[in-house]
Amino acid sequence: MRLHKGYAALTIALLAIELAIALFLHDPIIRPYVGDALAVVLVYAGLRAVTNAGVLPATLIAFAIAVVIEFGQYFRVLAAIGLDHDRFARMILGSGFDPKDFIAYASGAVAVLLVERYRRASRAAAGIRTVSPSSDSSSTI
Repeated sequence: MRLHKGYAALTIALLAIELAIALFLHDPIIRPYVGDALAVVLVYAGLRAVTNAGVLPATLIAFAIAVVIEFGQYFRVLAAIGLDHDRFARMILGSGFDPKDFIAYASGAVAVLLVERYRRASRAAAGIRTVSPSSDSSSTI
């Protein structure tokens, strides 16, 4: 197992933002849609922090996880396992199916791909070699 410190820090920061959104925002845009887009970025960053998955595979896995969770909401999985009244479970896994959420998840995935493409191009323009999993910015656990 590896730990990429940059992605780990991003994961922690995004988790704090997501928790703040879930606990303190009750608006019709940021909480449901920006929060859902950020959830895909959060899962992506977490995957990149602890695996050697590349940008595209990690993005697709993060998107797929979001889609599976959304379908879990459609099929009322939390109610089926007796967690529909658990505030923490509802905060993490959501409580209501909304097909518009798929657009938010796709937006989060596209944002990841665009930011990573920009980062790669910026590094190339600056003459910085792409960081490999065994470089100093990661450590093995």
